[in-house]
Amino acid sequence: MSSGLCLRVLRGSGSAPAASSGSWSRFLSRSGARRGLSGSNSGTMNVFNREMKKRQKNWAGSLQDGQQYDYLRDEVGSRVADRVYDIARTFPLALDLGGGKGHIAEHLSQEVVERLFLTDGSEETLKQRRKSEIPTRCVLADEEFLPFKENTFDLVVSSLSLHWINDLPGALKQIHQVLKPDGVFIGAMVGGETLYELRCSLQLAETEREGGFSPHVSPYTAVTDLGNLLGRAGFTMLTVDIDEVQVHYPGIIEVMTDLQGMGESNCAWNRRSLLHRDTILAAAAIYKEMYGSEDGSVPATFEILYMIGWKPHESQAKPAKRGSATASFGDLSKISQPTNSNKS
Repeated sequence: MSSGLCLRVLRGSGSAPAASSGSWSRFLSRSGARRGLSGSNSGTMNVFNREMKKRQKNWAGSLQDGQQYDYLRDEVGSRVADRVYDIARTFPLALDLGGGKGHIAEHLSQEVVERLFLTDGSEETLKQRRKSEIPTRCVLADEEFLPFKENTFDLVVSSLSLHWINDLPGALKQIHQVLKPDGVFIGAMVGGETLYELRCSLQLAETEREGGFSPHVSPYTAVTDLGNLLGRAGFTMLTVDIDEVQVHYPGIIEVMTDLQGMGESNCAWNRRSLLHRDTILAAAAIYKEMYGSEDGSVPATFEILYMIGWKPHESQAKPAKRGSATASFGDLSKISQPTNSNKS
């Protein structure tokens, strides 16, 4: 764990950080932490219990052997970092939103990112922040209420935190606001097909043993909605792609144990907090029967949605005006291809 100043900026707190934070404090907004830069979030969907998610992540962050559960975040964090390297520029100031222990930052160099703000809603997770060569300041803040001034960052990255946000359109709008013009947002979040094996096994077992089922896996965003959400938030030059990470476990108990250790347990308001022993045993048998491998292990599939969006700037390439083309697609069909002559 690397040392450094941890700024406490929580929802409902309107005070600025202590003067000891130095020049870093000039990037923080006095009002942003209270209601978010985009204003009130009244009327938005309230699917997740954010306080419970914070407790889950604090519990996971306090585990002495917590590093053994970081494999998924490490893998996805490295893939987000690869996308940062694909952009041939240096970013003077970047924000890692929901960055936890620094799963992206540890793969970046100061040649790419000169300074970094690392935020998370879990204080215990931030205490486990890993070493990085990039000068970093951590901020304890709710991802739904960014405490930063507009036009602050050249780069915003996020890995595996946006899928727990109630107001995703509002969060994307806030990310857009804190970016400078021509700044870029690179993020990764869990997609709708994640853990379909676990979800199906639990539903079948509950239906069989209890005559009905309730959700035990949180709802996730579909990839078909992501581009539209980014466009509505104001981003341009969008890129959205899907990746799958499949992990094999001895059984369903190990799947659920690791999800808990990651801080990824269900926190939806309509979740059922108790699973009967008979239901778990039935789900374990169904899991192995439907999805089990020849070696006896069971797979858990994580669908990861990657997104890249740019804040508009006059220097960016723009599409040509409608009707300005000098040739039509119909003309292309009239172009004859040269034929090879027969040589005897």
